[in-house]
Amino acid sequence: MAKDWNELTRITQGKPIIIERIRLVDSDIAIEGSFSLPPLANLSTDDQVFVMAFMRCDGSIKDMEKMFGISYPTVKNRISRIARQLEFVEIVSISSEEEVIGELERGDITAEEAIRRLSK
Repeated sequence: MAKDWNELTRITQGKPIIIERIRLVDSDIAIEGSFSLPPLANLSTDDQVFVMAFMRCDGSIKDMEKMFGISYPTVKNRISRIARQLEFVEIVSISSEEEVIGELERGDITAEEAIRRLSK
């Protein structure tokens, strides 16, 4: 029987962990390797609950004030503190020309299609 995520968080006490074995629930398939937890799973239990509540409130700080009985600045400060713990992915945009060349290099489009799209 699977243990609750709160138990894992309690046991690890916020220390970094590596998952070495994963078993698919509906089958006998197990995967072994070295897997890190996603950033949200590395938050404390209280912070995970806070983030889930924030999502349930559709990001409304006003609703969070009511739910937790705390002030706007307290909600805002906690959100900022949690955000600093999370590593954000930087999204790099590429030009349409670079996208066409990438598709051509991967063989997704023909040279003729690339020329047609680049000459637009």
